[in-house]
Amino acid sequence: MKNGYTTGACAAAGVKAALLFEAGRPWQTVHLTALDGTELTIPVKAVTQTEGGICAEVVKFSGDDPDITDGVSVFTTVRHEDGGAMTFAAGEGIGTVTKPGLSVPVGQPSINPGPRELMRRAASDVLGTSDGLHVTIAIPAGKGLAEKTLNPVLGVKGGISVIGTTGVLRPMSEEGFKNSLVPQIDVARAAGAEELIFVPGKIGENLAKAWGLPQNRLVQTSNFIGFMLERAAERGIARVMLFGHIGKLSKVAAGVFYTHNRIADARLETIAAYAAAAGLSTEGARRVLASNTTEDALTVLREAGLEQAVCRAIAERASVRAERYLFGKMKVGVAMVTLQGRLLGMDETAREIGEKYHWHISK
Repeated sequence: MKNGYTTGACAAAGVKAALLFEAGRPWQTVHLTALDGTELTIPVKAVTQTEGGICAEVVKFSGDDPDITDGVSVFTTVRHEDGGAMTFAAGEGIGTVTKPGLSVPVGQPSINPGPRELMRRAASDVLGTSDGLHVTIAIPAGKGLAEKTLNPVLGVKGGISVIGTTGVLRPMSEEGFKNSLVPQIDVARAAGAEELIFVPGKIGENLAKAWGLPQNRLVQTSNFIGFMLERAAERGIARVMLFGHIGKLSKVAAGVFYTHNRIADARLETIAAYAAAAGLSTEGARRVLASNTTEDALTVLREAGLEQAVCRAIAERASVRAERYLFGKMKVGVAMVTLQGRLLGMDETAREIGEKYHWHISK
């Protein structure tokens, strides 16, 4: 699969192209050494002299990575100032950090440390130093694209972030995606959170907000529930509530902490087992196992008058399995709901956390 280059590498190429243009040297193709030593060759679309400095336009290339910024223009404007270290500003479409816990301080443009270092090195390639330079980065498409990222949750306002650890964009690995979720915990922790509400995705987040649970305590886990629980425990979080649809959280009751359906799909088996233990007939258990969805399986439980007891037992078991998974390092509560937000079952820890935040239980 083809590698690409990050928005940070685009900005660094823009810095170098602008300085080459200023020096009267060829700028149309820029060569950079990424922070991991990879050699990058980046084409530059245009360089112009503006009132604010010299502006270079580089078009983002993501290779085979499904990156939302692929094909967008990154504009980097460079001007000389009086001495001092290189400084950075957010232009159109670049966000500003408003919450502590990220790698950039509050009030700073959301330009991560890796890209900043890459830009300093790019300037030094041409000038021998990066001192005395002011760099403004703009990605006009960034304001709209930011709504498709975690930036609104992380407190990055006004646009996207200039990111990239090395400058090389490799097709998204599972590890990279998992790690991209962790800053949600860091931001909440920096804001003083000792308890968090984990939701698998946007649907769970919207349901949690409808229940009155606070936005600044919500963390999306995707399918990586176990990974995110571990990261929360490492950061000293005292309690977590797993809040979401029974289809995801019933898997946790079965000891499944990576919940993608191609990895493990024990939903119906788990529901059938707990239903049988609660007295569901053999025929009823067969109907659960033959159901197309967990919502269909719930119909069988309701008809037998067992929905509440079974779902509460599954929630309690999911809590036990989660705490065992963490070797008792953190308390974990579980609240399971339908796609419409109706409560199915919860354990005592989930109840305590929910009542602390005055949730509006949907029955």
